[in-house]
Amino acid sequence: MIFGFSPIELLVLVVSILVGMSLHEAMHAYAGLRLGDTTAAEEGRVSLNPLKHIDPVMTVLLPLISLAVFHAPILAAKPVPFNPERVRYGEFGAALIALAGPLTNLALAIIAAVAIRVLGNNQFASYALASFISVNVSLFVFNLVPIPPLDGSRVLYAFAPEAVQRFMRSIEPYGLMLVLILVFAGGLSGILTSIINSVLRVLV
Repeated sequence: MIFGFSPIELLVLVVSILVGMSLHEAMHAYAGLRLGDTTAAEEGRVSLNPLKHIDPVMTVLLPLISLAVFHAPILAAKPVPFNPERVRYGEFGAALIALAGPLTNLALAIIAAVAIRVLGNNQFASYALASFISVNVSLFVFNLVPIPPLDGSRVLYAFAPEAVQRFMRSIEPYGLMLVLILVFAGGLSGILTSIINSVLRVLV
């Protein structure tokens, strides 16, 4: 057993993470391209190759630590760059780019939930699809947390008053550390777990 998982379970988990993460980031880049910004495309981020999106700390070290502590992976990929001056529709265009990633994960989870009903008699397929759903719902919910630099913050920023926008800009350099502190301290993890479980109950 590794982190409480059998080798097969761990393999399914890793494949689910890589697929969900790669599509999430590729859709950010693709949305940016469609909205007129070629920044991410020029860096090769419109790609399903996981190596294009991996960050050594957030995509490798953090999931290992969270697996050991929580028996569930917490991860973030390398941020997809964009130039707000080149994106159509300004802040709302940036919000659409941000939403493209989490909504892709939600769509993948829905597709997998339908597939479970079709392949319900296949025990391994059902297990693998259930893991895939859990990973993608987790990515969907976690990335919508409205704390910079997570995707939810970009959506909030587009609709927030100027005072809130200034505050978000001021905490952005420390935002990821703040998210990790809140998760590992338990204040955020309980809320996220509750939301994730609610979405999973609807899907599965």
